[in-house]
Amino acid sequence: MKIVCIVGATGTGKNQLALEIAKYFKGEIINFDSRQVYAGFPIITAQPLEEEKKICNHHLYGFLDLKSKINAGEFAELAHNKILEVKNRGKLPILVGGTGLYLKAILFGLANIPKIPVNIRKKIIDEYNTYGPLNMYKRLEKIDPDYAKKIHPKDKQRITRALEVYEATKKNLTWYHKNYPTDTPKYDYLKLGIWMEKDILEERLRKRIDKMIEMGGIEEVKRAWEMCSDTSAPVWTSIGCKELLDYVRGKLSLNDAIDKWFYNTKKYAKRQVTWFKKEQDIYWLKNCLKDDALKQVESFLNED
Repeated sequence: MKIVCIVGATGTGKNQLALEIAKYFKGEIINFDSRQVYAGFPIITAQPLEEEKKICNHHLYGFLDLKSKINAGEFAELAHNKILEVKNRGKLPILVGGTGLYLKAILFGLANIPKIPVNIRKKIIDEYNTYGPLNMYKRLEKIDPDYAKKIHPKDKQRITRALEVYEATKKNLTWYHKNYPTDTPKYDYLKLGIWMEKDILEERLRKRIDKMIEMGGIEEVKRAWEMCSDTSAPVWTSIGCKELLDYVRGKLSLNDAIDKWFYNTKKYAKRQVTWFKKEQDIYWLKNCLKDDALKQVESFLNED
């Protein structure tokens, strides 16, 4: 089963390229970005606009409740179903996003970790909220130093996930990754990456933030806060959401919130680039060259 995947840092124009490919090759777009799954934040998480949705079907955007949580394995199952639906309609599945772990889970699967009991998951979350990210990260460094090196010290979702797995199974994530190799892909895939020079990308990111403010990003945060006033909810870890929430709650001026948003976005983009640069199966497109991308897709689809 052939699929096309478009990867790259936030703000590089992945969805625009996906739309061009969808028009030329009768495709439908499937999201694999962990922030674009949430309802209530179409502007700040840069979900497709209504006019873009008219060009082709878009899947797995804005479907998750603000208070809910989803892990990579659960998301991969949803994506497998959507890929099959798209294929059964005779269309080309085009996967688009910047969450490398989600794409890895879709293409190769993840280690077979037992389901974590609800009481253990709640215990770890409560401890995280009580002791803070740095203390919990130090705990992770002791039980799984290799995995700790791969994630940010304030990445709540990954820290709590790693700790709850160890709490429940007495084995760390590194053990599972080593003992459950996932080298065989589930699909015949073409992976296109969009590469941009740092100065060009940063200019785009700054303009995009300004545009999101103009489109109503602040009002979006206010509405979401009325629906979900729990700062520990995963959605409030999203870049842009948390900074504007600090502004809405009077903790930051608007200019400071925007500057912090821009700074955190740059750091996130750098982490995405670091992740994808390690992968050897990406065909890189400098500055999102449409013609080169279409040529690669055509050649891929014509292969036996």
